[in-house]
Amino acid sequence: MNNHHVYEKLNNITSEQNVMVNEPLKNHTYTRLGGRADLLVTPETYEQVMGIVKIANEEGVPFTLLGNGSNLIVKDGGIRGIVMNLNKLNEIKTDGTKVIAQSGARIIDTSREALKQNLTGLEFACGIPGSVGGALYMNAGAYGGEIKDCLESAIVIDRNGDLLTLNADELDLEYRRSNIPDKGYIVLEGTFALKEGNYEEIKAVMDDLTFKRESKQPLEYPSCGSVFKRPPGYFAGKLIQDSGLQGTQIGGAQVSLKHAGFIVNKDNATAEEYIRLIRHVQTTVKDKFGVSLEREVRIIGEDLE
Repeated sequence: MNNHHVYEKLNNITSEQNVMVNEPLKNHTYTRLGGRADLLVTPETYEQVMGIVKIANEEGVPFTLLGNGSNLIVKDGGIRGIVMNLNKLNEIKTDGTKVIAQSGARIIDTSREALKQNLTGLEFACGIPGSVGGALYMNAGAYGGEIKDCLESAIVIDRNGDLLTLNADELDLEYRRSNIPDKGYIVLEGTFALKEGNYEEIKAVMDDLTFKRESKQPLEYPSCGSVFKRPPGYFAGKLIQDSGLQGTQIGGAQVSLKHAGFIVNKDNATAEEYIRLIRHVQTTVKDKFGVSLEREVRIIGEDLE
């Protein structure tokens, strides 16, 4: 890949401050893990996103969508080609009982906008750390609610760089998954169909959920959030705790003492240490209880040579 040639083409459709060369991805992930991206681009318009996808296709360059890095581990060797972060596409607006949020907006902020407009239906999202795009990607959920309960439609870009508007049912939203990765869609925007509610009642629910999150989750350390999906009939955190794994540490990565479902970057962990600890947890729980823990967190990138 001719990095300089691709860099110049990216500059032509966005701007120099939006294209970073050899950028450390640990600066852009919640875990504070990850090697360097050849080229990290942060577009500001839908047209720029479409143009970047088309450049990647024309040049035959590897292309990776980073999201906001909340439910993600980037390996220590980094990512080749173009990496795109949509955090500058972060507008949130309302239209009657609908909240329309761009993919780079935080889902927490989207729930707060709903509160401000006295709209109910997004309270469950007030503690989810990811972006709107990431929330749709994995049908994020918490405290009995999930994205599919309130999503009406989405605007996406397909692998060819073309713009599509899809109804929520066209995304095949299920527990912690959608067809977005399989189809290669890039989410640009989500429209949430909510209901009129009472401000004080909505706020009381959100305050309660926020308290539960802050009191139970290890927010004092970098992490990727909940590492594992909930296995049918069990709770991942309870299985890990009952396996005696709480506090287990490999390098700087530790199974949280506060919530066993979290692995935290306690002391300058590498991605390799973090991933080794995930696998150790999976092996131990399988040996002790016969239950296979499936990762909720995505792992991308290359190993360090």
